[in-house]
Amino acid sequence: MIELANDALAVQLLDPVADRQRFGVRYCTGGYIYQIRDPAHGDLLSGPTYPESFNWFDGQGIPDAFNLGPLAARDVPGEALIIGIGVCDLHQRIVRSYCDWTITRHGSGFTFATAQSYEDWSFTLTRDVSLHGRTVRSRTMLGNQGKAPVPVRWFPHPFYPQPATDELLWINAPLRWRDTGGYTQLPNGFIARTGWPWDEGKYLPLDHDATAPLTLLQRHPKLGMVAAACSYVPDFFPVWGNGATFSWEPFLERTVATAQTLDWWIDYTF
Repeated sequence: MIELANDALAVQLLDPVADRQRFGVRYCTGGYIYQIRDPAHGDLLSGPTYPESFNWFDGQGIPDAFNLGPLAARDVPGEALIIGIGVCDLHQRIVRSYCDWTITRHGSGFTFATAQSYEDWSFTLTRDVSLHGRTVRSRTMLGNQGKAPVPVRWFPHPFYPQPATDELLWINAPLRWRDTGGYTQLPNGFIARTGWPWDEGKYLPLDHDATAPLTLLQRHPKLGMVAAACSYVPDFFPVWGNGATFSWEPFLERTVATAQTLDWWIDYTF
């Protein structure tokens, strides 16, 4: 693993080659935040099967994903290029060839850079993870160098440990709320879980009216409250949780035309 640390936090990043056994066809292989540790409080992130086990599909920590927007082959059924992973067989759920990353250390973090080409698509992808005090910034840049537009459907998947109380998440966007799927909205605006403890996963797409980039407040069992902010207005925006973890997934959905670059970031503050 690759470690990024200061006096406040230690961030573990998966190495795209040395940690390849932890990857599959779901999560981006460059800039995968596997765990964040506080010297006084220990591990701050969770996962659907954490701490008992790990598998590539469920993941843990703060992975991010392009897999719901595969660039499908014209003539090979089930084959597609997944941004940030490589050429994949979606039927067998295996990676046929991984993309190659160049990893560079800079003053506050690490940059992972790759170039991917497949049929009419050709683009560069840069993932930068940096640490500033108690804030981890995950930044992504995609530059289209090919003939075809590149459709991007990306989302972060931060996994937080379930808090001691039912109150979970507050966001700075109006919600058109109806109690369903194990969640309710409290008078203070927080999204809360219902029917705890949960024996299965609870998934809910939010009906939101966000018109500005998100600010999020997340309850945390060790720190009380943590925060996040992103540089984009979310499109599709579900929340999900099970007995071990809770996560929110603000999707970014764009099309990057030839010779254009898309650049976005999300900050996680502990």
